[in-house]
Amino acid sequence: MNKIANSPILSVTDWDVYGTLTPLVLASNELTILEKIQLAKQGDQSAFHFILNFFWNDLYGFLLKRTQNESDAEDITIETFAKAFNKIQTFDDQYSFKTWITTISKNIHVDLIRKRDAKTSHFEEVQEYSHQVPDEALSPEDLLISEQNLATLLTNIKKLKPHYQEVIQLRFFNELTYKEIASKTLQPIGNVKVKLLRAKKLLAEIIQNNQ
Repeated sequence: MNKIANSPILSVTDWDVYGTLTPLVLASNELTILEKIQLAKQGDQSAFHFILNFFWNDLYGFLLKRTQNESDAEDITIETFAKAFNKIQTFDDQYSFKTWITTISKNIHVDLIRKRDAKTSHFEEVQEYSHQVPDEALSPEDLLISEQNLATLLTNIKKLKPHYQEVIQLRFFNELTYKEIASKTLQPIGNVKVKLLRAKKLLAEIIQNNQ
């Protein structure tokens, strides 16, 4: 029997003889996603956090295979979530959210290739949706980060990728606004907000693993 089927979280009846999730479990997961999407449409910050964390790895993995470039994959993933969060009201829950954001990411990738070929700026055209990503309320990650002493926090921040280090330092140490960070880094505000969500998630994981 598949080892995962012995998990105390899921009962054996949740798995079929091939070791895959049964429709009942998949339906339950889908229901949770739909509930979070409805909350996100109402501006619930925790719902945006959940959606970002739930779909990040799958979308990033898809884009990594598509672009064969880690930096491009990460940039497009960030921009995809920024655009999706801004357009969340237009999402039809009769369809798959994963398919929806994957389609958005494909369009962004194609657009990026066209702009590179034309040697034009991609920054200006994404401004139309960048201001609509909701501002953040205090999250569990914020509270955890705020509890760390300075020396330990700086050590842990250095374990992040440079572009995540940058937005964390500008936001928490320089106390810049989203608009100021966007101006300084030449990024749309929506991308800055999504990047900060991701950076805080990764930093919180580093802190927890070191405790």
